[in-house]
Amino acid sequence: MNGVTFREKDGSLIASLTGELDHCLAVSVRERIDAEFYKRMPKELLLDLSGVSFMDSSGLGLIMGRYSVCGNCGKGFALIGADERAVRILSLAGLDKTVAIRKE
Repeated sequence: MNGVTFREKDGSLIASLTGELDHCLAVSVRERIDAEFYKRMPKELLLDLSGVSFMDSSGLGLIMGRYSVCGNCGKGFALIGADERAVRILSLAGLDKTVAIRKE
């Protein structure tokens, strides 16, 4: 994973992920996203996957963990920018039935 950048739009915090979302970097990415989320307390957190070139089970865990954090705080959560490959992985894991996947 090359990094995560943040921006706000209409009260939402958008975390744009780039590179490989794997075991080696999932912890540091999670910590950065959570720190920004708690600092800003947006109405919803959007994870932008358009820059993710690879995702393993640690990436799925990162997504589910952020979904849980948002739910516990009464905030919305969705994925944006997921390509066909990412949507297929999310569907195989059953996350498409739990997590909103938007076309934004």
